[in-house]
Amino acid sequence: MPRVVLAMSGGVDSSAAAILLQRQGYEVIGLFMRTGVHSEARDARPDNKKGCCSAIDAGDARRVADKLDIPFYALDFEAEFGKIIDYFADEYLRGRTPNPCVVCNTWLKFGELWKFAQQLGADAIATGHYAQILRGPSGEPELHRGADPDKDQSYVLYGIRRDVLPHLLFPVGGYTKPAIRAMAQEAGLTTVAAKPDSVEICFVPSGNHTDVVRQRRPDAVRPGVIREKDGTILGPHDGYDRFTVGQRKGLGVAAGRKRFVLEVIPETREVIVGDESDLLASGLIATEVNWLCVPPTATFAGDARIRYRHESCPATIVPTDHGAEVHFANPQPAVTPGQAVVFYEGSRVLGGGWIDRAIKT
Repeated sequence: MPRVVLAMSGGVDSSAAAILLQRQGYEVIGLFMRTGVHSEARDARPDNKKGCCSAIDAGDARRVADKLDIPFYALDFEAEFGKIIDYFADEYLRGRTPNPCVVCNTWLKFGELWKFAQQLGADAIATGHYAQILRGPSGEPELHRGADPDKDQSYVLYGIRRDVLPHLLFPVGGYTKPAIRAMAQEAGLTTVAAKPDSVEICFVPSGNHTDVVRQRRPDAVRPGVIREKDGTILGPHDGYDRFTVGQRKGLGVAAGRKRFVLEVIPETREVIVGDESDLLASGLIATEVNWLCVPPTATFAGDARIRYRHESCPATIVPTDHGAEVHFANPQPAVTPGQAVVFYEGSRVLGGGWIDRAIKT
């Protein structure tokens, strides 16, 4: 019987994944990753679900494992997770907008999880992500979008190492969310079947990222000014870490018309604003590209996705020595340094990288 280590978050998706893996004949071992992140408010109100790291989640995961009669471990990854929070704070101080979910998946869930699985002699690792591992024409495993377009999480998985793909299982990736909830309900997992989805960054329980940045780097935040492209100063700000490209609300200045953040300049602590049309970019430069296919050496056509909720757009991708240059078929708004750009061929994820800067029209 093949053995698989399943990351169990205490939510409905990983719980349904355990059910499916058992039905498929796997010996399932459950693992809850303790990160040290804890919110009393969230634990006290499970109906107001925001993250996936609380004590309630750990308890739910253990109860699901007990009901399904699978071994269960809870391991301490607080030190590793602390590095992700440091990355989060430091990116804002670099004038960029971080994506901690991508980093968590790359470093922790599909890095440390696979190491642990190998120690247990497991053949594979699994999670409750809505994505699919499908076999290509040559039999090579490929990462594809999840079958449910509203829940597809392939965007945040591009950073997985290519050599780990043969050992990955995404049991719920071929199902819709309602079907997964119904499956958990039918299996008697009533509590998790109705559990709200995780919708916020687990270590930002307040929903305000500046709380984390200023707690983590209290001496690094400095006031500056908000100005127009032509140099006109609109007013002061108490720290550029509050701003991200494309932001319209909460600027703290009155301009008499809608203004959008175009750029954050850490060196001068300036936040540049302008019209919505100024946000359009014809392309971008990406660094630290991770390929989940044979790394291309020539320019190719594909689809590019520049945000989690962004509908991918046709683009020309030019591989470079240090990453990739992307040219959109149609200009795209708010290309944000620090976010990920992910390349697709149909439903297949070819790879992706970090957005370094936009190429303006």
